[in-house]
Amino acid sequence: MERYGLNEMKLIYENPLSCEADIADFVLEGRALISFPEGKLRLENAMAAENGQKANYVLWCPEEFPSDVCIEWDFQPIREPGLAMMFFAARGRNGEELFDEGLTKRTGEYVQYHHGDINAFHVSYFRRKEPDERAFHTCNLRKSYGFYLTSQGGDPIPDVADAHEMYRISVVKKDADVFFYINELEIFHFADDGVTYGPLLAGGKIGFRQLAPMIGEYANLRVWEI
Repeated sequence: MERYGLNEMKLIYENPLSCEADIADFVLEGRALISFPEGKLRLENAMAAENGQKANYVLWCPEEFPSDVCIEWDFQPIREPGLAMMFFAARGRNGEELFDEGLTKRTGEYVQYHHGDINAFHVSYFRRKEPDERAFHTCNLRKSYGFYLTSQGGDPIPDVADAHEMYRISVVKKDADVFFYINELEIFHFADDGVTYGPLLAGGKIGFRQLAPMIGEYANLRVWEI
């Protein structure tokens, strides 16, 4: 199969995200309302948005993935404002497995993920939280430990009123390069030198994050090893 210019890919994980059984082993950090209307995973904050970061959350896939991967999922925004994000290559800062008991407990507040015990990439898309984000739509890639904005591109997903279908979101991480696509349109490419923003990140876990009061739906999570 050739996709995104890659013809050496092996499907290693597939999850339709269509019912509670599909996410039985997923790990939720923070509080969220999880449902499956029309056979798609719906995420919504359980706490009022007025609680700020305490109202946000992360839903982690339990699988450990290799360093060179293509991650793909379908996404549709249902309610805005808010923000959707994907963490990937997430591990402890000393190489620990993400759920190692020696790491500080995480509860969904963002600072715990960019200035806590873990390293990760985090790509934010459908950013409709702050006034400037609603006026000029971008997708951002950050790298942690730290809060380094490493790459940015325009967001082609329309506002909720015009988003009548699911959009295919894709992350390709190969060697020192990270590519981000929406409906196979390249949004940005980041070439990591392994110095400016810290050492190269290897394998690890992936997780969905949302900012209240957004509601989003997800389906067809797939991961290929490159």
